[in-house]
Amino acid sequence: MEEILKLDTVKKYNDLLGVETIHPLVSVINASEIAPLRHVRKNIGFYVIYLKDIKCSDLLKYGRKFYDYQEETLVFAAPGQIVGNNDTGEYFQPKGWWLTFHPDLLHGTPLGKRMKEYSFFSYATNEALHISKKERQLVIECLTQIDEEIRKSSDKHSNLIITSTIKLLLDYCTRFYDRQFNTRKEENKDKLGQFEELLNDYFDSDKPKESGIPTVKYFADELCLSSNYFGDLIKKETGKSAQEYIQSNIIDRAKELLSASTKSVSEIAYELGYQYPQYFNRFFKNAVGCTPNEYRKTEN
Repeated sequence: MEEILKLDTVKKYNDLLGVETIHPLVSVINASEIAPLRHVRKNIGFYVIYLKDIKCSDLLKYGRKFYDYQEETLVFAAPGQIVGNNDTGEYFQPKGWWLTFHPDLLHGTPLGKRMKEYSFFSYATNEALHISKKERQLVIECLTQIDEEIRKSSDKHSNLIITSTIKLLLDYCTRFYDRQFNTRKEENKDKLGQFEELLNDYFDSDKPKESGIPTVKYFADELCLSSNYFGDLIKKETGKSAQEYIQSNIIDRAKELLSASTKSVSEIAYELGYQYPQYFNRFFKNAVGCTPNEYRKTEN
């Protein structure tokens, strides 16, 4: 198995690329100014945003299809993730812009409290953000502003200005992803339909008794999507989180079984994937406002 290079600081990454480290916690890199590189797989300890200028098929796929937004691509990576490709022995010339920033940069800042909201840092590469030329210009303007602030003499305002500009960039990316979800309505509806089919198949089988209540990750894996991208897609299409959608399906099935069958509440709980009936009772009451037995009496 090929070795994975551990890079836990921005400086180590810069050293690998052969670029100067001006700020130990953040760096803006114009990839076209880097000498040709060989591929290497890296375990990173910081955030990276790649603005790719080259067309690379593994980054332009959405599911199994190709789409029109191929001028530029934004790819995001978070601390602890493995990025890069296996070394083929060949050199390549990278193109585009890269922003790297360490979690330590965010401590005590408004952005640090909000980083979990930017779920696209956990998307897979085939769920990358494809941007137009106009959107690309906004991204580069943010990167240029960050780079200019890095190169100034540091003062008490520097860190807040840098992190505020990174936040602005991430907010733009959130808007661009909303646009991408909207322009792919038909493909998203197809995924939603597949999700509903998988959900019905799961509860129509013996899987709940064997494996319990299905997780969001289970359906994301079945659809070949990352959990975060799948969750965001379902939220955009239905207004519910994927977890809420699953729970709503369970409630509907529970109501049907309570109304149309003579099975005990415990039997129904096991059939829906609950190992302990008391958990089912609590879940049902929180969702419906009464216990399963009370609901059954009302229906009867």
